Amino acid sequence: MSDPLYQVDVSVVTRFLPEQSQPEQDRYAFAYTITVTNNGSVAAKLMSRRWLITHSDGQEEEVRGDGVVGEQPLIAPGQSHTYSSGTVISGKVGFMQGSYQMFARDGKRFEATIAPFRLAVPGALH
Repeated sequence: MSDPLYQVDVSVVTRFLPEQSQPEQDRYAFAYTITVTNNGSVAAKLMSRRWLITHSDGQEEEVRGDGVVGEQPLIAPGQSHTYSSGTVISGKVGFMQGSYQMFARDGKRFEATIAPFRLAVPGALH
């Protein structure tokens, strides 16, 4: 069970980008907006991210990097940080999941899990 002092929750909203997609090349672009909420009682800085992107054919791609969109936000208890980014997948349906590596103001390091979410071209699923 996770420590309630270090409770960070992540919510995701996705959007298909037809104007940036190339269906004839099996490339589909998506934007995602993520809200990272600190529901714990200690301020925490988002230090890095790890994504696992699964394409329609089952191919997996791992992406790691510092912060999010060039920032390493410090999120106070009860506060949120929202940002938008994007990805391109092969195939009309894919998934993303991952984690943020957090550093609490009291010196503890912990992970915030990003539950799997679907990327799907509208109409691709029934």
